[in-house]
Amino acid sequence: MAGHSKWANIKHKKAKEDKRRGKLFSKLVKKITVAARNGGGDPETNNDLALAIQKAKDANMPKDNIERAIKRGTGELEGVEYEEFVYEGYAPAGVALYMEIMTDNRNRAASEVRHVLSKNGGNLGENGCVSWMFERKGQLIIDRIEQEIDEDEIMMSALEAGAEDINIEEDSVEIITEAGALKEVRTAMEEAGYKFSSGDVAMIPENILDVTDPSEAKKVLKLIDALEDHDDVQEVYANFNIPDEVMEEIEDEI
Repeated sequence: MAGHSKWANIKHKKAKEDKRRGKLFSKLVKKITVAARNGGGDPETNNDLALAIQKAKDANMPKDNIERAIKRGTGELEGVEYEEFVYEGYAPAGVALYMEIMTDNRNRAASEVRHVLSKNGGNLGENGCVSWMFERKGQLIIDRIEQEIDEDEIMMSALEAGAEDINIEEDSVEIITEAGALKEVRTAMEEAGYKFSSGDVAMIPENILDVTDPSEAKKVLKLIDALEDHDDVQEVYANFNIPDEVMEEIEDEI
């Protein structure tokens, strides 16, 4: 979603709020634990673990928390067994939703996610109903408030580093890469002096749906916010854009 909607900027600001930090850390611990369980505890040979650790570092998670999560995944410490899977569905206005879930209780997660959707005007769909609308890509985000950016220079740097696309917004810059090239592009750009607020493999929508009705836009944002607030929902991807004028109209109400 980042780069395709002003919602990306709101998400970025929300992630900074201290009241959400504990929930974010909890989700990152799950991600690291599952990656270590599936591929081993060495990030040099386990790319998923390396990405999860980097994401935790981007969120300023303490090193001890990261190390404990790895040890839970490898079995050196006792821990909960998490299952990971995907739900697909729709938000109001026909917006497609792709939700990555990580939970220790699949039945509970299914029931609660379904409840969040129905309560907020969405619905769960069959597997595959929207996944064809998304492509797995590397996604790097730069916070323009924290870092002064020359738009021409960063575009050249990103393309030279191997990026596929770059989307420049007022508050952020989104750089898209091939999923397997994320680390290489990030390293090259960090060596050029750029700092990233986040970087991960994400599901990027291939086509964007404009939500121009303010009432529908509020419903879409409320649903996605509720989903992202759920402990078992790791990531929510959607294929919508809210025009600037609509976003300005509703920003104080969301």
